[in-house]
Amino acid sequence: MEEKEKRSPPELPGEGGASPDLNSLCSHVNTKISNIKTLLRLRKIGQEPSLKTVLGKILHEMFLFNDLLNKMELECLHQERQKEQLKELQEAIEGDYNEAQQLEENMPLHLPNALPASAASLPEKKEEQCKEAEPGRPKKPGKESKHHVKEAPFITVEEFESVPAYMRGRLSYNQVNAVIQEINKAVASKYKIMRQSAKTMSSAVRNLYFRFQEEETKDTKGEFFIVEADIEEFTQLKADKRFHSILTILRHCQRVREIRGSRLVRYAIC
Repeated sequence: MEEKEKRSPPELPGEGGASPDLNSLCSHVNTKISNIKTLLRLRKIGQEPSLKTVLGKILHEMFLFNDLLNKMELECLHQERQKEQLKELQEAIEGDYNEAQQLEENMPLHLPNALPASAASLPEKKEEQCKEAEPGRPKKPGKESKHHVKEAPFITVEEFESVPAYMRGRLSYNQVNAVIQEINKAVASKYKIMRQSAKTMSSAVRNLYFRFQEEETKDTKGEFFIVEADIEEFTQLKADKRFHSILTILRHCQRVREIRGSRLVRYAIC
């Protein structure tokens, strides 16, 4: 017995310095023990009558909070679906906008007049043509109105495409016809003043009238023409490089022609 008591216990591996695995095991066991103690304390607290009401309220609020989270999740899903629908709607609107923009850019400034829908007038027109074609019935020339002002017709797409590329540059079909419209506007404004009674003229209009008369020459007799000053006077255009490039196209398409003289360039309607 004495020998057994004197016998020292066997040394454990890693004695004198605890093994990392042993330390982590001890830490895990201590944590479990601490958790068990905490649960036992909470169990005792739950059995106390004074705290049962508080715990019931907490449990009720936890259920309400859970319901609120479920509603928020459903609302998030609803918002995601709405977001996808709005994205599809935005793409459709952008597509429609691009189509409308293309239509606006390619819309011709001048549209031909609609043909008469009535077909009953066709036989009458044929009879009139036959009567005109009969010998001994010469057609009476129609008298042109004294107040008629000659206008330059708009160019067609075919005419515009036939213009050489170096002459067109970056100009578009609509830009060229827009200048034709402004030129016609300037011509109409000028000859309205030319036919106006002198008694009704203001001082500024009278000065314009005298300038118009000074610009007349023997070559302009019977012509409807304007000069660059008329463009800037009666329209929003400016006689810049772009304007002269369009005039080159209009001369090529025989819409206007130049009449030079007295150090002045006149643009006559063809």
